[in-house]
Amino acid sequence: MPRATVIGLGKSGVAAARLLKGEGWEVELSDSNTSETLLQQQQELAAEQITVKLGQSLELNGDNLPQLIVVSPGVPWDIPVLIKARQLGIETIGEMELAWRNLRSLPWVGITGTNGKTTTTALIAAIFQAAGLNAPACGNIGYAACDVALSWKGRGAGSREQGAGGAGEAGEAFDNSSLLTPNSSLLTPHSSLDWVIAEVSSYQIESSSSLAPRIGVWTTFTPDHLSRHKTLENYYNIKAKLLRQSEFQVFNGDDPYLRQQGLSAWPNAYWTSVKGKDFLISEKGFYIADDWVVEKLTATSAPEPIVKVSTLRMVGEHNQQNLLMAVATARLAGINRDAIARAIVEFPGVAHRLEHICTWEGIDFINDSKATNYDAAEVGLASVKSPAILIAGGEAKAGDDTGWLAQIQTKAAAVLLIGSAAPAFAQRLQEVGYYSYHIVETMERAVPRAAELAKEYEAPVVLLSPACASFDQYPNFEVRGDRFRQLCLAWAEGEKLQYNSILSSSLP
Repeated sequence: MPRATVIGLGKSGVAAARLLKGEGWEVELSDSNTSETLLQQQQELAAEQITVKLGQSLELNGDNLPQLIVVSPGVPWDIPVLIKARQLGIETIGEMELAWRNLRSLPWVGITGTNGKTTTTALIAAIFQAAGLNAPACGNIGYAACDVALSWKGRGAGSREQGAGGAGEAGEAFDNSSLLTPNSSLLTPHSSLDWVIAEVSSYQIESSSSLAPRIGVWTTFTPDHLSRHKTLENYYNIKAKLLRQSEFQVFNGDDPYLRQQGLSAWPNAYWTSVKGKDFLISEKGFYIADDWVVEKLTATSAPEPIVKVSTLRMVGEHNQQNLLMAVATARLAGINRDAIARAIVEFPGVAHRLEHICTWEGIDFINDSKATNYDAAEVGLASVKSPAILIAGGEAKAGDDTGWLAQIQTKAAAVLLIGSAAPAFAQRLQEVGYYSYHIVETMERAVPRAAELAKEYEAPVVLLSPACASFDQYPNFEVRGDRFRQLCLAWAEGEKLQYNSILSSSLP
């Protein structure tokens, strides 16, 4: 029996281990951390004959080496043990690559980018599903890609009645509510799978050698993850690999960096622009004119209106860019205008990305916890009404904060700082002459203080848009956003006793 090792006991790692086990591999799963939750998972997987080693790193010593190593997205690709594995000739791949190898007979949409990819992925999945297609969102959103492969293989993948692009019955379509309830059933019994809609991070591309989507989408490109990828050029080349291996390519033509690459780098791509036809850098693409998304599929074809922009509930120019890329993808997949229009009217937005939580005494509380870098946080602040009370901070990331600080000066009545980045952020605000900030350290202190300041400044919005990773105080940005939601709802409902109970339980 061939041996495989999976590194990382997250949802991706567990799904990869189960998929390999089902294919007849002897599987060992390792994680350098340990906790009660991980110990419980260890017991559950042991019952499935999957060995889990906690609190220790993989060592490649002796003769009994694995034939395959599968890496979870959060594991750096250049750690010594993986370098050694490749030197020893041990095949080393990411979880996304493993899923691709099991699902490559299906057409994929692969969405990547520094910002905007989650909203674009969710919108694409919603459109495909409105067309009656089973098209689950997976990867960096929703399910692990290997979970999709597991579900498909477990329901008789070989007996699909539809072709790769064919629509199943509408009643069988994948439920988009899985973005909010990830434990819901992945595929209904006896359903086919038509497309895979994958949000793919640079980490996942880096560890995928053969991933080749039918349609590749690149949303934005700004400096991020440089502590892992070292240089901007390396980060760009990793993203570019996914698009080069895609049959069709869709680019945000309003992104300055991508626009600069232009036709010389991507001569056959479909470009988009919210600014109109004159701003398309190609003779084919998708643009906005007179409140319509307009399609021009070839240099000689007549422009065709597809859907009204004003039917999209989400605010901000960046969401119009996301809409353009989603519509372009759907049209390249052959989806009709009626399904596109229906999906966009009904699309609620994405949790943790400018998510409206509640309104209290005329003040909107908005959760933008997914803004984990300066560029995303700048867009978040630019998208809401002003003046706003901003909650920011967490675990700081490398990047250019100039635009973000300028947006704060323009739109924020006050800034509440949480997490380990608070002192450094306070210093940066002082350096640009902004003094209306308060270091509150925790979300539990930030929410009531923000509500008070919003009343004081007559601010219509309290916005959580951290510009930071969450790992100093939370396991991920979703948990951070969920905590913000919980605290806001408790405050808005006027349940001060409940709120004080929540607050006291959080203090040391």
